[in-house]
Amino acid sequence: MQIGDQVDDFELEDETRTPRRLSSLLVHGPVVLFFYPIASSGGCTQEACRFRDLAGEFAAVGAHPVGISSDNVTKQSVFATSNALGYPLLSDAGNKVAKQLGAYRWFLPGGLHTRRITFVIGQDRRLIHTIASETQFDLHADQAIEALKRHRAAR
Repeated sequence: MQIGDQVDDFELEDETRTPRRLSSLLVHGPVVLFFYPIASSGGCTQEACRFRDLAGEFAAVGAHPVGISSDNVTKQSVFATSNALGYPLLSDAGNKVAKQLGAYRWFLPGGLHTRRITFVIGQDRRLIHTIASETQFDLHADQAIEALKRHRAAR
């Protein structure tokens, strides 16, 4: 995906088994869709909690985070509840959306994993910004807010 590309609409269940469409999530403002490899792992917890802790800053720019991984709905629910995340976690169990957006990879030795990558998506479903770092967990939320501020100022 390149900046300016339109993100295809999709529907996945969230941690409460509620179907969520990207287009419906965008009604309330830009979406910061962040992919993470494994719910409840150390790095993923740090990343998810950073998004939670910056909820006020996301609200100030009219945006909201949405987490997504290949974990099943039950794991997503435990992850969301144990960390009081307060935003949707989508279950992409078949990796359909990860493949569509380029957030899918083989992880050796032994399996499929979602890449740690974040897509800032405008209400028109156009890609505003991408953040890709496997090891700088706080960077995703921090850079997403900066990208949203720049985008807002340019309008």
